[in-house]
Amino acid sequence: MAKIKISLKQIDTRAPKTLDKEKTKNKTKALLEELDGLQNLLFAECKHSLLVIIQGMDASGKDGLIKDVFTFMNPMGVQVKSWKAPTAEELAHDFLWRIHHHTPAKGMIQIHNRSHYEDILVTRVHGLIDETVAQKRIKAINNFENILAENNNTTILKFYLHLSHEEQLSRLKERMEIEEKMWKYNENDLKESELWDTYMKYYEEAFNSCNLTPWNIIPSDQNWYKNYLIAEKIVTTLKSFKMKYPGLKK
Repeated sequence: MAKIKISLKQIDTRAPKTLDKEKTKNKTKALLEELDGLQNLLFAECKHSLLVIIQGMDASGKDGLIKDVFTFMNPMGVQVKSWKAPTAEELAHDFLWRIHHHTPAKGMIQIHNRSHYEDILVTRVHGLIDETVAQKRIKAINNFENILAENNNTTILKFYLHLSHEEQLSRLKERMEIEEKMWKYNENDLKESELWDTYMKYYEEAFNSCNLTPWNIIPSDQNWYKNYLIAEKIVTTLKSFKMKYPGLKK
């Protein structure tokens, strides 16, 4: 069966109007309490690993999501890696060299704030690679994700924080006006925002070309709804592992 192509314009960036905010936040709180126990079980059983990939435009709420959802778990079993522009040493290797070192060991949850997908997004938006290289990288990404799944029992959850352009501009403006948010301000963010349509084009191609592991498109104009959807997905995924605490060591 052919997979349905993802078109971001057809997906709302906000919660359904019928959804109750306070009830949803209470559900999220319950999910996070459940997530704490599941993460402990994952760590104890040490048979599975979980790689959480978080992608999104500037101001889509990646940092806030990590703080709101993942800090409820034992830090011994969770690692976070925020990806920046590659260093000179990293550029001297293949583009996945730096990524593989930060994949999760069995029993661990690894979070990638941005990821290897930047190497087929930013690089294409700014013309740093041509289409021949881009297609080779897409193939390499699919192979890489298959290797993790087949050789280390790693489940990959890929989340795109789906923010409207209007909401992004509003949040970027807040970074220039609200004191406690000014530290996040980067003058380059507004320049990147002007390339919105080009980013959306290449994001959609990434979704539809690298979908052997499916993408989760998360409406992100409202943080409370974003947190709920992601917490629910992670809890459901961990439950599907059917984990058990190991018995006494002999």
